[in-house]
Amino acid sequence: MAFIANGYARAQRAVAAIASPQRLMDLAVAIAGLAVLSPIMMLIALAISIETGRPIFYSQTRIGRGGGRFRIHKFRKFHKDIGAGSPLTVDRDPRMTPVGRVLALTKLDELPQLWNVVLGDMSIVGPRPESLDFFDCFTGPYLKVLDYTPGIFGPSQVAFRDERTLYPANSDPIRFYREVLFPAKARIDLSYFPHRTISSDIRWIVFGVLAIVGHRLVPARWWLERMPENWVSASQIHPDPARQGRR
Repeated sequence: MAFIANGYARAQRAVAAIASPQRLMDLAVAIAGLAVLSPIMMLIALAISIETGRPIFYSQTRIGRGGGRFRIHKFRKFHKDIGAGSPLTVDRDPRMTPVGRVLALTKLDELPQLWNVVLGDMSIVGPRPESLDFFDCFTGPYLKVLDYTPGIFGPSQVAFRDERTLYPANSDPIRFYREVLFPAKARIDLSYFPHRTISSDIRWIVFGVLAIVGHRLVPARWWLERMPENWVSASQIHPDPARQGRR
């Protein structure tokens, strides 16, 4: 009887999640996006296949809501014969193929994540899902980021649209990410998601699309200058002058 009761409770929670306005919006946007963008996705798959062959997609385990695990899906933008490397993509990353550079610039490599949204692993709007390499960063106040389903769009994704250009020259990218970029993104997310609404999420979808096509509505400096605590200088995260303009 306990097993039946537990299964019934889980089913109730699943139905409630599906029926929630947030989930309904996710499903509507993801399914519409897959339908409308399928021709572009087929062209991308063809370009990757012609350039370097299969696999077309790249999958990686990421951290989901509550610290759970799921497989995120992207179009492959790296050479297929590279071994395990840095979990971060930096400006002019030598691992990228020519097609991959276009995908990274336009963010079109992330289109398969709409399927992650359909599956319920991700939301359209949510914190960026981190790789397992940075699981230990979710400590103290940053642990609350895991209360929210990771998403494709969101304030930190828009602010850090050109994240790969922010790493200072001759620095350790992983250390810089841990000490500067991760805390910045976590604080931005925690300033937004506890007070989110459907309408504000829709605005972030619009902002995200505009950021992809080149509009710098809310760059990293804007957020850093408005954080309630003087936890990091805006100059720490701004690209080096010699690197500005490179994307």
